Amino acid sequence: MSETSRAVSDATFEYLAARTAGDDDYLKDLKARAREASIPAIWISPEQASFMSILLRVAGAREVIEVGTLGGYSAIAMARALPADGRVRTIELSDMHADFAEDAVENSDVAGRVEVHRGAGADVLPMFADDSADAAFIDADKEGYVTYVTECLRIVRPGGLIMVDNAFAFGELLDSSSTDASVLAVRAFNEHMAALEEVDAIIVPIGDGVWVGVRR
Repeated sequence: MSETSRAVSDATFEYLAARTAGDDDYLKDLKARAREASIPAIWISPEQASFMSILLRVAGAREVIEVGTLGGYSAIAMARALPADGRVRTIELSDMHADFAEDAVENSDVAGRVEVHRGAGADVLPMFADDSADAAFIDADKEGYVTYVTECLRIVRPGGLIMVDNAFAFGELLDSSSTDASVLAVRAFNEHMAALEEVDAIIVPIGDGVWVGVRR
């Protein structure tokens, strides 16, 4: 959710970013319109979007689950990495965000390939069938992460991708003085994720840190 929290030095990050495809005009405009609509500017960075798109292509993904739509930026970026018959099913609690995302998708080059499901992730995810997705991306309320990854490990097929954002807790992961509930939730989730027997995973130091795993 953060474009500024980095585990590498600023200079190294800028070097990486300069050699990574950035946002096209449509995604730049989407972000501008989202700010005007008072949607928080907490989408993933263009570098993380490129990284995730490469992972999806390598995995041959067709069906993707996303928890946390916001303005639709990451859903559109992921849908572009899928084949023509691919689909992103994304879940959003806020009606305002869902309305904005649906409009953004409708006017994009992946119209018809992103479905916005309204409601809490804990309520919507159980509606999806076992092994019905090739990948999942979780970027929503941090207190719900354990529930979301548990459901996604059921929904994503064996050998499928599990990606979870904000492993570095907005840059506060190692700040022992932090009492922020989201930071504490991320710390607990990281321990949970590292201990899971159902997935082989590692934290990749891009953006605010993203867990990348494969369901066993």
